[in-house]
Amino acid sequence: MTSTTPPEPALADAAARGLDVTLRPRRADPDGGTGTDGLVPVKTIVLHQREGFVFVLVPLEERFSWPKLRAALGVNRVRLPSAEEAYEATGYRVGTITPLGAGTAFPVLADRRILGHDIVLGSGSPDHAVRVRADDLVRAYDATVLDLAPES
Repeated sequence: MTSTTPPEPALADAAARGLDVTLRPRRADPDGGTGTDGLVPVKTIVLHQREGFVFVLVPLEERFSWPKLRAALGVNRVRLPSAEEAYEATGYRVGTITPLGAGTAFPVLADRRILGHDIVLGSGSPDHAVRVRADDLVRAYDATVLDLAPES
């Protein structure tokens, strides 16, 4: 049985930060898409570096530059945590991770390619996604905006 309980931590955090979010059921389109209705789907990647964890927001279908990310963090090494480490750090399972309502308020880095768009990202729930203006999310989390596009 699938739970359809709204992701309360994400919604409460959004409200506390003054973010206007819309909860959307996650669904798959018949053609295999994610049902984003023209919104920019964004993935939240949690990464471990020497100072702890960081959230990185990048367009779902785009690659990002690891060298640019390491340079921005001022580290030589950054790694993806295991699924269990990610859960312990954020309180969310891989595939649902979001800065909204996460167990710890880690720094947020945002790829500049998401700016100026309405985006849809994880909500902490496998059943729901959250729609929000990227610029508002960046402001609410005092996110660092970076050019993470890979070099051509």
